[in-house]
Amino acid sequence: MANGNPTRSGRTSARTLFLSDTHLGFRHARVHELNEFLHGVEAERIVLVGDIVDALSLARRAFWTAEHTQVVRTLLARQRAGARLIYIPGNHDASLAMLAQMLQGQFEVHREWVHRTARGERLLVLHGDQLDGVVPCPRWLTRLGDVLHDATVMVSHRVNNLRRALGKPYWPLAERIKLSIGTSVRYIEHFEQLAARHARAQGYDGVVCGHIHRANLRRIEGTLYANTGDWVESCSALIESERGELQLLRWPHAAHARLSPAARLVADAA
Repeated sequence: MANGNPTRSGRTSARTLFLSDTHLGFRHARVHELNEFLHGVEAERIVLVGDIVDALSLARRAFWTAEHTQVVRTLLARQRAGARLIYIPGNHDASLAMLAQMLQGQFEVHREWVHRTARGERLLVLHGDQLDGVVPCPRWLTRLGDVLHDATVMVSHRVNNLRRALGKPYWPLAERIKLSIGTSVRYIEHFEQLAARHARAQGYDGVVCGHIHRANLRRIEGTLYANTGDWVESCSALIESERGELQLLRWPHAAHARLSPAARLVADAA
């Protein structure tokens, strides 16, 4: 990866790595790509912004491979090497009993957390499920959306397994389909507006979240909105450089978008 500041090992060096929605334990999580990504990034602190382990999927059908374990081992290895590891639970991993046992208490846990960038900006970090009850969505539409999402994710997973076998890069098919549906786009836009408003009302300069599986980096009425994306649909993460610049990364490509405090940017992460 050629993003950020390359180290002697060829890895990207970052002040902070924000990672969410890896959904370990979910059959269609892109853990192969995630392990390759983590191997190429070094960060002083790693903020896990929820839904790292998918306890809901594991409760329905147990699924765990060596690649899932490798993600956990890599994160713990970074913590032992001196990186600060911060965990913010989401709606899929609200119960940390299993995770706490795996990690043996080697991480900080916060429901919400405040991150101060190298430039001094104060960013509210939360998973985003706190806003579910505020974003209007009819129950029937939620159920329909869940069915369509599961179907597209399954197809995308199979397509990308084939592409990987053929030596081709990851293609975010499920995300492309989601962003082609007007109702989905309107829901995402409303969520982004609400998250930025929530952070602004509490006096923060911006918000970092996950939850909706839509990687984005933009300013909304002067408030920074950053969504890390996920490792089911988009294979994306957010990093902060040593200078406090935020970058949205997509695997296996270079930095998709950068945002400095003075910039006014809407990053289409599709």
